Amino acid sequence: MTTLNHIPVVTTEMLIRKPVDEVFEAFIDPSITTKFWFTKSSGRLEAGRHVRWDWEMYGVGDDVHVKEIEQNKRIRIQWSDNTQVEWIFTSRSDNDTFVTITSSGFTGSGDDIVNRAIDEMGGYTIVLSGLKALLEHNIVLNLVADKAPDAQVKR
Repeated sequence: MTTLNHIPVVTTEMLIRKPVDEVFEAFIDPSITTKFWFTKSSGRLEAGRHVRWDWEMYGVGDDVHVKEIEQNKRIRIQWSDNTQVEWIFTSRSDNDTFVTITSSGFTGSGDDIVNRAIDEMGGYTIVLSGLKALLEHNIVLNLVADKAPDAQVKR
């Protein structure tokens, strides 16, 4: 068992060559988000609202509490396990947005925390890569589904 002196905070970042309002909207509007991350949502993100996100190919989903939204600047959510995720959108120019995703609040044994932090970093890197391909090149890469094809629910 691993003993930790500090609980990790995971940060994943990427430059998306699109205006900040377009990049921000991609995370708020599930009709866009479902093209690069989850497959189903109960609705748009709005502060104070609870939404359901599903990854139907894996037969999993979660209820998310939208804690804060600052238009074109920040989104903060809480997963059902109390893990917190924050997106920061920094406009670098009229057509460049730097996105920072920070995930924190991991719990469990030291091994569980380390494994979850590693999974989150990889997962959010895939999410940002899929977003970049979609917004910059209008390509749907299916990265989330293709990451673990053997874990998909057989239909």
